[in-house]
Order: sequence, then C-alpha cells, then structure tokens
Amino acid sequence: MIDYATGATNVQRAYLVFGDSWHAVGPALVLIIAGGQVFAWDNWPLYVAALAAQLAFDFGINAARMWLIDGTPIRDQIRFIAPVYGFDAALAPIGLLAAFAVVEVGPATGLLVLPLAAVLAILSGERRARVDQALALSEAYQGTAMLLGDVVEADDAYTGSHSRGVVELSLAVSDALGLDSRQRRNVEFGALLHDVGKIAVPKEIINKAGPLDDEEWEVMRQHTIEGERMLQRVGGVLTEVGRIVRASHEEYDGSGYPDGLVGEEIPIESRIVSCCDAFSAMTTTRSYRKAMPVSKAVEELRACAGSQFDPEVVAALIPMVVEDR
Repeated sequence: MIDYATGATNVQRAYLVFGDSWHAVGPALVLIIAGGQVFAWDNWPLYVAALAAQLAFDFGINAARMWLIDGTPIRDQIRFIAPVYGFDAALAPIGLLAAFAVVEVGPATGLLVLPLAAVLAILSGERRARVDQALALSEAYQGTAMLLGDVVEADDAYTGSHSRGVVELSLAVSDALGLDSRQRRNVEFGALLHDVGKIAVPKEIINKAGPLDDEEWEVMRQHTIEGERMLQRVGGVLTEVGRIVRASHEEYDGSGYPDGLVGEEIPIESRIVSCCDAFSAMTTTRSYRKAMPVSKAVEELRACAGSQFDPEVVAALIPMVVEDR
C-alpha cells in the first residue's frame, strides 16, 4: 500500500497479487487436510510436504502464465527459478524455529524474527537494484546492437535489410531447436550484426556488379574478423556475440573461413546464422544475379546439409520457409 500511495507501483498491479499468491495455497491445503495446523516436531514430514506443495503450486501457476503470455520455455523458467526456490528452502527451518518459539515459549518470542525480516528487506532492495542495473545494461547492449545494425543499413541498404531478414529466420530456427535464452539472444545479435565487418570493406568490392576475383574475395573474407574486432571494442555481451560473428561463415565440413572449424566446433548460434544467411541471400536479388525461387533454394539447402550446413539446422529451417510460401 505504501508503494501504491507513493506512486512507486501502479495500483493496477494490485490485481497481480491474486495470481502471485498461489504459493500460500499449496501448504495451507496440506496442513488443513492433514490436520497439522498446530506446531509439533513430530509433524516434520508434513512440513516437508507443505514446503514441496508451496514450490509446486507457485511454479505450476507461474510457469503456465509465463508460457501462455510470453511463450517462455519451461526449461528456461526452471533454470531461472531454481536459485529462488533454494533460498526459500533454506529459510524454511528458520520459520519452523520461530513457530516452535511462539508455541513453546510465548507469542512475544516471535518478535525475535523481526531483525531477520529487516535484513531480508535490505537484501531484497539490493537485489532489486542489481536486477534494475542488469536490465538497464541489457537494454544498453540491445540499443548498441540496433545502432550498429542501423549503421550497416545506412552504409549499404542491401546488407542492412538482408541482416534484419536473417534475424527473423534465425530466431524461428532457434526456437525450433530449443535454444536457451542466452543462446537465443546471441543468435539475435549475431544475425543482426553478422555483416557489421563489411563496413571496413571497400565500397567498390561490396557494390561490384559481378562475381569477385580471388584478391577481392580475400578482402571480403576479412569482414568476419573485422566484425569480431569491432564488437570486442564494445565489450560485455557483444564480445560474446563477436565470437558468433567470426564463425558465421564457417562450414560444417571445415571448408569455411576464417578458422576452418568443423561440425560442433562451430558455435550453434553461428551454424544457425550461416544457414539462414545463405537462404536469405539465395532468395534475394543481388546486383549480379536474380533471386532464386524458394523451391530451388530449399533443394540447395538439402544438397549442402552435412557439408556446408548443419543438418539439424537445415531440417528446422525448411518447414518454416516452405510454410511461409
């Protein structure tokens, strides 16, 4: 109520309290059904069951809500919530001790828990501040990535619009393959910025109306290394994305560049971007050739599965591009 009164929280969020309170229903049902409302040490198995019911009800309701509203995979939710439930389980014995003190000694002894409540409130405030900082930093990295993407598009319209198309395909394939949230973020940034190093490639090579010769290809192949170098200068999350960008032109059989990586030596994010990049390039008109029909591009993907492309990525991509046509 203090938060609502001071404007720190929108009063409309009060409706969420009902959805967020299911953790209390599980243990209450266990204690009522088993007749264990009065504290006794002999009831310790019942308290363990009540704690399990608390976690089960809380996760069941919230996991369903997050999956239905945001599409967050259950596996990602478990990874995120597990430390929180560990913290809850660690506090449970303290709750039992407080209940024991109130029953055996007197209600006033319950006041001894108040200092702990104050400590937890301080820790909660610090945790909220760290979460806010992490969100702000994440938004800053996303803003930087989008800005670099805009720079690429301003420098070369085809490269920029092509990169944005690769992002959509790459994210769809990532979801089909069940990548976790961190990998999905790397795919998104990697797909958006996989051509960022082309800023350093001379315009006469980028815009050449025809195939490149050997010397020009040698210059062009440096763009993944230059892209990694640029993102390393930004630092943080984009340093990790730079590794994805560097490997975005590696091939599954080891014939790609710049490092000749083979198979799973290539990051899965790069394998996804590489395959989606190739499909987008094949189905887009360039200065030296017309766009290839989707059916022909799909045949090319199948023919190159296991050599140029990861077969699993190809298998995930094809149903999407065929359904969209």
